[in-house]
Amino acid sequence: MTLWPKDLRARLLAGFTALLCIAPLPALVPALAALVLVLALYVLERRALPWRRLLHLEAFLLLVLITVPFALPGKTLLTLGPFTASLEGLLRALTLAAKVTASVLLLSALFAETVPEQLGRALRDLRVPEPLVRIFLGLVRYLALIRGEMARLQQAMRARSFRPGTNLHTWRAYGWLIGMMLLRALARADRVEEAMRLRHYAGRLPHGAAPLVGKADLIRAIALPGAFFLILIWGLI
Repeated sequence: MTLWPKDLRARLLAGFTALLCIAPLPALVPALAALVLVLALYVLERRALPWRRLLHLEAFLLLVLITVPFALPGKTLLTLGPFTASLEGLLRALTLAAKVTASVLLLSALFAETVPEQLGRALRDLRVPEPLVRIFLGLVRYLALIRGEMARLQQAMRARSFRPGTNLHTWRAYGWLIGMMLLRALARADRVEEAMRLRHYAGRLPHGAAPLVGKADLIRAIALPGAFFLILIWGLI
């Protein structure tokens, strides 16, 4: 039996509400409690942790742990020349790291196996504005094509003996590269729009009536953010 709502609409609402409860956690202990709760959900679901995503995230959070203690005043914890690290700054950095890690793990658990097209349909069923849904679906559809075009242009630059460096020629070459990518993206967007108009596209994606959310999914959608809401109330007391 899964602990996540099966209906993607309920999952979106539950995940968004849970993030709203995690973000304002004021102290380290409630933030760690939220992180422990997310890890417990992974264990109960027998789901593997996304180690690659975590490594990228923790590399960024390491910079936060290094810089934030020196940026906030408070009780002196460490002195390095003219710089002083505070205990309050360290606690703030650890709190931020715990909240960000919990949020990323929760989103990965909820949407890691979700097909982007299904996510777009769920957003549309939740009455998200149609232009935003179209932008999201178009980005998902053509991001790989744009990335491939960028790779081909970079390969062409290397074939012409281009070697990047810290000089004006390199910055000028990258400026031309970005400009060419923008022009090619605009040209591709025009061709896609013409193809859609030829197929009688009238500004809205066709879709049928959305089915009702099941009672079990409603219960899960309320229970999941409810647990984080209790942690938030505990942290604010």
